[in-house]
Amino acid sequence: MDILTNLYSGLGLSYLIPFVFVLTIVVFFHELGHFYVARRCGVKVEVFSVGFGRAIKSWTDRHGTEWRISWIPLGGYVRFLGDDNAASAPNRETLENLDPSGREDTLFYKPLWQRAAVVAAGPIANFILAIVIFAGLYTAFGQVITQPVVSTVVEKSAAERAGFQAGDLIQSIDGEEVESFNEVRRIVSTNANIELAFVVVRDAQPLTLIATPDRYLETDRFGNEYQIGRLGVSVSGNANTSKHVRYNPVTAIWMGVEESAFIVQQTFIVLGRIIMGRESAESLGGPIRIAQLSGQTATLGLVALINLTAILSVSIGLVNLFPIPMLDGGHLVFYAYEAIFGKPLSVRAQEIAMRVGLSLVMLLFVFVTLNDLARLDVFGRAAALFGF
Repeated sequence: MDILTNLYSGLGLSYLIPFVFVLTIVVFFHELGHFYVARRCGVKVEVFSVGFGRAIKSWTDRHGTEWRISWIPLGGYVRFLGDDNAASAPNRETLENLDPSGREDTLFYKPLWQRAAVVAAGPIANFILAIVIFAGLYTAFGQVITQPVVSTVVEKSAAERAGFQAGDLIQSIDGEEVESFNEVRRIVSTNANIELAFVVVRDAQPLTLIATPDRYLETDRFGNEYQIGRLGVSVSGNANTSKHVRYNPVTAIWMGVEESAFIVQQTFIVLGRIIMGRESAESLGGPIRIAQLSGQTATLGLVALINLTAILSVSIGLVNLFPIPMLDGGHLVFYAYEAIFGKPLSVRAQEIAMRVGLSLVMLLFVFVTLNDLARLDVFGRAAALFGF
């Protein structure tokens, strides 16, 4: 027992409930998107499952859909009439044996636009969920806006090298207008060692300064380490430069859209840097990392955990749109092929693509899990415990 306690001390049991809470909400709304549009298109939904494996609880609604809450809270699925598995691969034998009226209830025989709508509805539901959560938080709690007026410049920092001075008002970064110091911090932190063009106002005159944020290893209150960019300026944050703002629902919704778009943008930027070798793939995380972050965030309060849910919802929606067979994006690629060439991809080609997609998904899962275990130093602890 002592060995297990020491080995998994970085991922305590207290993380389990927040993890299940966050992932269940995100997965439920993703599958609800598929489910709702499928029902609207007249597709019979046989199973709606949150989680995988054996059902803890199940019931059947008046439309004949079996609803399940299953043991393994690492995803979920909806299974339509004629599906062979949770990935909605068609069961050819079942489909061929259906009578004409039964075929009308299957996704396989629906018009192309309806099939595409059903598949796209899952990721879209994730984006909608995130936007609604962000909007709700902006409406209920607002945010503190601190003007990006430089009060101090750190010696030997990127800001000093670029020529920043106290009193400079930062107006834009690489053409993107900024209204608060939080926006400046967010852009800078995600652009370590990347040259940025800052437009500042000094003595009532606009001035362009070119700065390259230094890469800095930051440790948060939970001991997590992050590589971030640092400019080397601070703001005073007094009553004259800061204000608390609450937003009306319409404005808050638009801000929710912008926040979601920013997460998508940053995801592509990071992935691009990883592909180009400018960023380490060790930054990628999987279920263990999500569980760890969920547990840590839960200690900050329910609002912080709900905000994490929105961020995760955007991420899962985006990942599911990647053009990988087994994911929603892979199905949309098949439908795009059918739309362009006027016929579906051959059965053999789809089967091969599905196998390749499954292999890619499993390899990615193994990779991010190993990253998570390395981040928790599980291998080092095990070696020390067993005397290696």
